[in-house]
Amino acid sequence: EVQLVESGGASVEAGGSLRLSCEASIYISSYCMGWFRQKGGEEREAVAAVDIDGNSISADSVKDRFTISKDNAKSILYLQMNSLKPEDSGMYYCAATRCTVLTDPEDLNLYGIDYWGKGTLVAISS
Repeated sequence: EVQLVESGGASVEAGGSLRLSCEASIYISSYCMGWFRQKGGEEREAVAAVDIDGNSISADSVKDRFTISKDNAKSILYLQMNSLKPEDSGMYYCAATRCTVLTDPEDLNLYGIDYWGKGTLVAISS
C-alpha cells in the first residue's frame, strides 16, 4: 500500500515559519510531487509542485514565501513556509502523480493525482 505521510503542521502566529514534510513509500524521483491546501469548505488549491528533474513552481499566492523541495534519496518532500499569513491556514496535503511538464502547480490536477496523503493542519493566528 502506497503511503504519503505529512507532518510539521502547527499553530503559529502571522509572520512565522513552518516546514512541512511528506514521507513517501514510493520513489518520489519517478513522480511529480506537490502540495495542496484546503480551507474550510473550499476546493483544494495547488500551492507548489516539483517535477522529476527538480524544477519547482509555486502559486502566485505563495510565491517568494513558500519553497518546495525534495530529497529523492530519502523519498521526502518538503514545503518551507515563511512570512505566514492567516489566509495560509488550512489542511495541507502531499500529492504524487506521473507527469511530464509543469507550468503551474494546478497542472498536477490535469495529469490526475495518483496518490494523496491524509494531510497536516496549519493554523496561522493574526
